[in-house]
Amino acid sequence: MKKEYDFSKGERGKFYQPDAELSMPIYLEPDVAKVFRSSAAVSQALRSLLRISATTRRLTRPSSGRASSPRR
Repeated sequence: MKKEYDFSKGERGKFYQPDAELSMPIYLEPDVAKVFRSSAAVSQALRSLLRISATTRRLTRPSSGRASSPRR
């Protein structure tokens, strides 16, 4: 930062908003962007994936962290 900046009259936190929600841009690869033309389409696909993931998680047991012995 340059030394000639004068922050002596600056106000700390002047633009801070604790309840502000940020929307971060998400960039899709070109082949994916051809299929999902809108943010609503992407959101719908991701919600479907989340529902499938939640269902799958309930159907399987958590891993013990060890490799099991091969079945005979």
